[in-house]
Amino acid sequence: MRVWVARPEPGATRTGAALAGRGHAPLLAPVLAIRPRAEPPPAGPFDGILLTSAQAAPAVAADLRGVPVFAVGARTAGAARDAGLGPVIEGPGDAAGLAALVAARLPTGARLLHVAGEDRKAEPAASLGQAGFALVTHVAYGARALPHLPREAGDALGRGALDAALHFSRRSAATALALSDAAGHGGAFRALEHYCLSADIAEALEQAGIRVHFVAAQPRETALLDGLAR
Repeated sequence: MRVWVARPEPGATRTGAALAGRGHAPLLAPVLAIRPRAEPPPAGPFDGILLTSAQAAPAVAADLRGVPVFAVGARTAGAARDAGLGPVIEGPGDAAGLAALVAARLPTGARLLHVAGEDRKAEPAASLGQAGFALVTHVAYGARALPHLPREAGDALGRGALDAALHFSRRSAATALALSDAAGHGGAFRALEHYCLSADIAEALEQAGIRVHFVAAQPRETALLDGLAR
């Protein structure tokens, strides 16, 4: 299949390689760009560090190495280890499950640092706050929407040279739709088969009247890519 990967780098390149390895033809055309923020992290000590995205791992300060890291899933756990952090405790792949894991491992009242992006969901902060944990959030990066649809994506949509699109976040899905509409390729975008990492992402497309072809049973890249074979 000819598949548009709209997620930002460095994830786009990794996903493209995985698609090619499965015999698909990836088009890497991110609609978001990750930009680090310059603010230093808040002062410790902390009893644990929460990572809900692999993008956050490089932003953890060197003096926090040795503090237990609770990573939302396998990809984020790998990024934490690559950054020299740890010990790393790998979560089940979703933020609510990560909150439950932290609550099972640390005592109530523990002070936690959540290294996150500007756009983030209520979990795991909501559940951990209600459970009595002291959560401090450090916004380490932001994702900026591109002003225009990437040229290669516009060309491919215009020529009917795509079969499907992969969606890894609600914002990237909504941005891909908005940029396609603005470029006059909204109809071609809607005609694609849309594969979503979670039901939350699928909802953003369905609310716009777009049929979603597949939603991964687990929020993992392998589960999403497996859907292409169905």
